Amino acid sequence: MRSKRLTTIALAALVGCAGLTALSVTPAGASAPAAAPAAADFTGYQIVKLPNANVPNFQRRTVRCPSGKKAVGGGAEAQGNDAILVGSFPTDDGAGWIGLGRQNNYSDVGISVYVICANVS
Repeated sequence: MRSKRLTTIALAALVGCAGLTALSVTPAGASAPAAAPAAADFTGYQIVKLPNANVPNFQRRTVRCPSGKKAVGGGAEAQGNDAILVGSFPTDDGAGWIGLGRQNNYSDVGISVYVICANVS
């Protein structure tokens, strides 16, 4: 049972990260869904970068996708002596990415942020 559960979790994580297609896993003995989900439209791939800039510790830096596109991934980097990336996550509306950090013994930190954008339907 454990190996089936881990396989299901791994498959779900893989599909969730890819964001390109949907996958349905049906346990043995259960009835299958009536129709398989359709693949998502994924076009217009683009990376938008917000170059490094020093900001006060814990201040959010946000980069946005061009109008009409959604974030399908992203990341951030904290730069400086003892710099620590505190957060890297999508905006609430799913159209951008946020990064924030802190630096020990300093009042500011260098933060760069990028977002991977695409037309998704």
